[in-house]
Amino acid sequence: MLGIKVAASTVWEILKDAGIDPAPERSCSTWGDFLRSQADALLACDFFETVTLSGVRLYVFAVIEHANRRVRILGATAHPSAAWVVQAAKNLVMDLEDAGCRARFLIRDRDGKFPGLFDAVLKDAGIEVVLSGVQMPRMNSIMER
Repeated sequence: MLGIKVAASTVWEILKDAGIDPAPERSCSTWGDFLRSQADALLACDFFETVTLSGVRLYVFAVIEHANRRVRILGATAHPSAAWVVQAAKNLVMDLEDAGCRARFLIRDRDGKFPGLFDAVLKDAGIEVVLSGVQMPRMNSIMER
């Protein structure tokens, strides 16, 4: 940004002096590593659209468990209101408690259908909501498929 050109070897020397390994050898984990290591504690949710035989468009709210790929259909509605989505979150928490599921994270997109109370209900149950990045469908790829 400042218009100063630096050789790659200079950057390498600075990183070496700071004790930072080259990029392929760094010890930090990737998003894929995180998903694999936390599969037992991960859920992902999203809405998908379907059209009935009569031509009515419905929004179906579904949650999938990463570890065993079990899909939970929490409901379908033509107009998902904030109250409906919050009630679906409450139903999800009850289902998970009944099944003995120990989920710690729920991945969701930044859809406007999710009110703030949705995240609060899950937080009260000990589930942290992880938002996928903007225009990054691969962060929630299992549910997007």
